[in-house]
This record gives sequence, structure tokens and C-alpha cells, in this order.
Amino acid sequence: MKVSFYRYMLAAFAAASLTAAGSALAQVDVAKSSVTATSKQMNVPVEGKFGKFTAQVKFDPAKPADGSAQFSIDVGSYDLGDESYNDQVRGKDWFDAKTYPTATFVSSAIAPAGGNQFKVTGKLTIKGKSQTVVVPVTVTQQGATQTFDGSLPIKRSQFDIGTGEWKDTSVVADDVVIKFHIVAARK
Repeated sequence: MKVSFYRYMLAAFAAASLTAAGSALAQVDVAKSSVTATSKQMNVPVEGKFGKFTAQVKFDPAKPADGSAQFSIDVGSYDLGDESYNDQVRGKDWFDAKTYPTATFVSSAIAPAGGNQFKVTGKLTIKGKSQTVVVPVTVTQQGATQTFDGSLPIKRSQFDIGTGEWKDTSVVADDVVIKFHIVAARK
């Protein structure tokens, strides 16, 4: 049950590759894949999208325990739709992208959860802080294309995201939801 699933909210969105069912190499379709993080500021949902990440996944739904995946997200690529906000989020109080340029998730196990649902256990690392998490993932396969969809709620305070004046969770909530939609096709 070894798996490596390296990524969070967060490295280079262009050159992502996946190993899909069996041993056939697959390539992430960058135009169709996405990673987002949503939080609430003054109880209003705020969603940003990570523009750069890499992914490597080996997955056969018939043998999930043999699967593996790695994700790495360039936290400096987080886009809230306003450059001044983006600059602030890249700064020391939030992602501190200069010191900690990537967020990662490295999985250690994949287990079936019924139908096309799987639970991926692994280590999420953001700003040098690591937590063991379980990510529910839905896998859809059409021909040579596999799609991986998941959502992971985290507490930003566990990763020192939002320090200084932003540590107060009454303005920006502690809860953050990371969502991913990864589309990969065998070469």
C-alpha cells in the first residue's frame, strides 16, 4: 500500500505527467486540470487557483494498493484575480513563497472506499509544516483517460498560513478547502 501523492493548495502546472492504469505513461491535460483553494473572508467565500503544479500518478483501480502519486504546487502561482491580493498572499504572513515556494503531498497508501471512490493517505507539507491527511478521491476512466477529483479540508493555522494580523480567524476563517481536478491520458 505504498503511494506518493506530492501536493497542496497549492509547482509547475505545465510539465505534469501521470502513470495511469497498468504501466502506461499518461500526461496531465493542463487545460482541463485545476487545483483551487477556497476560504472565507468575513464569511464570504474567496477562491483562488494555483496556476502551476506538477503531478505524477500511477493508478490501476483494480490494484489501488500498488498505486502512487506525487504532487507539488507552486504556491507563488496562487491567483485570486487581483495582483495586489496575489502579492499579499505570496508574502510572509500567508504562503511566504520566497522561503517555501512549494506545497506538497506525498501519499503513503491508497485504499478502496467503494465504487470509484478511494482514500489516499499521505503527508501534506505547507510552509515547512507537515500533517498526515486522508484525501477522498473519485476516479473516472473513459478509454485511455483517467480523471481524479478530490476535496481536502484543512485548517490554515496548522500550516502557519495567515500569521501576524491575519492570525485572527474571525476575519479570514481557519477552514480552507483544497479541490483538485486532474485529467490524464495515456500516451
